[in-house]
Amino acid sequence: MEPSLQDLLRKLPSVDELLKTEPIREALTHYPRTLVVQAVRSVLEAGRDRIIQDPESAAPVTLDVPVLVQQALSRMEDLNRFTLQPVVNATGIVIHTNLGRSLLAEEAVQRLQILCRSYNNLEYDLERGRRGSRYVHAEALLCELTGAEAALVVNNNAAAVFLVLNTLAKNREVIVSRGQLVEIGGSFRIPDVMTSSGAVLKEVGCTNRTHLRDYEAAVTDATALLMKVHCSNYRVVGFTAEVSLEELVALGRRFGLPVVEDLGSGSLVDLSPFGLRKEPTAQETVRAGADAVTFSGDKLLGGPQAGIILGREEIVRRCRQNPITRALRVDKMTLAALESTLRLYRDERRAFERIPTLEMIALQLDTLQQRAEALAGLVREVDAAGRLSVSVEKNASQVGGGSLPAQDLPTWAVSVVMKDLGASALERALRRNEPPVIGRIESDRLLLDVRTLRPEDSGIIRDAFAKILRKDAEH
Repeated sequence: MEPSLQDLLRKLPSVDELLKTEPIREALTHYPRTLVVQAVRSVLEAGRDRIIQDPESAAPVTLDVPVLVQQALSRMEDLNRFTLQPVVNATGIVIHTNLGRSLLAEEAVQRLQILCRSYNNLEYDLERGRRGSRYVHAEALLCELTGAEAALVVNNNAAAVFLVLNTLAKNREVIVSRGQLVEIGGSFRIPDVMTSSGAVLKEVGCTNRTHLRDYEAAVTDATALLMKVHCSNYRVVGFTAEVSLEELVALGRRFGLPVVEDLGSGSLVDLSPFGLRKEPTAQETVRAGADAVTFSGDKLLGGPQAGIILGREEIVRRCRQNPITRALRVDKMTLAALESTLRLYRDERRAFERIPTLEMIALQLDTLQQRAEALAGLVREVDAAGRLSVSVEKNASQVGGGSLPAQDLPTWAVSVVMKDLGASALERALRRNEPPVIGRIESDRLLLDVRTLRPEDSGIIRDAFAKILRKDAEH
């Protein structure tokens, strides 16, 4: 007589039974007891579900104590693994939003370690011996580098735009060109930010062409400011026209209205010498007369996630005094990393050498080719059986992060094809490596773009391929 479902369920070992096995007792010396118990319970609950769904096939495996123990040990490793972990970026996208955007300069990393290990004067005025403001720590450097009268740092650029609009235009109209009502990643839409800030959007012009007369005709007593949004993540080409910042500033002066420009990515250096389109820098925008300028700290600037507001002292002061600023404020780690990054911009040559985002953008083709050939050689070394077809080829990188759209950076990449394993399966195997290696697939080939690899990554990639080949041979 075959055992009933209830008989099979009763044969499942208890949590205590598994906890008394030698491997689990050993695990208790390495992991917190709560984690071990959670893992054991999770495995037993999964086994119970499998028996209920398919008693005949599930029971023999599910009731095997050594199998359950191994499953529990594996589950412990999963539960103990950090969800946020380092990865190797072999995509060639320099500012990869999904992979953490810009890497910090070593100087910023070292400064973070120093300040996070000790108390600091985040909100303490050492000169006066009393409470100070956290916003002074990066302000002087931002003003020095850009020529702005004042500066304020908040937690990201969406917050910077929101704060400026809420401070200057709550319940009043903001005039914006229809072609600049952008949406960037994470569903950040300029119209939605305006609505949330309390400002009233007033669109002018057409998607592809907006003229100064469009702004001028839209100004009323309800107008609070004129806004220009830099289209950092897309381009409109062909029959187009837009109003320059200088023209908009002149119009604003005529009507007594402030002019705000959201640069989006923002930059403190000209990247056109590296084959990219000339984009306005933050200091050029300040010099053009914008009353307030907003941009990100973790994109082309190459610093931590932050939103930066530059502008006239009176406007920045009002933003700082807005009660909402407290909800948008940055912590000591952001300020420490940002200040360290900004200090490097005092010497542009040093900035390109020390800030990873700039260094990767500026890499020369011959250097990239040498790195690609070196990486290809490392991968071939672990392929004794000749399972891999490895070559180097010219390709294209991207700046990423919504910066400099429709512009490619010439690069060199390593192309890998594995016998009896498709490109998708190979990409998945690399992605499951520890640490994960993230590449891209083109024409059923795995590509590893060397532009975004750090010096230590080549060894990681070599070892990852060695593991994949070894595991494949065992099966």
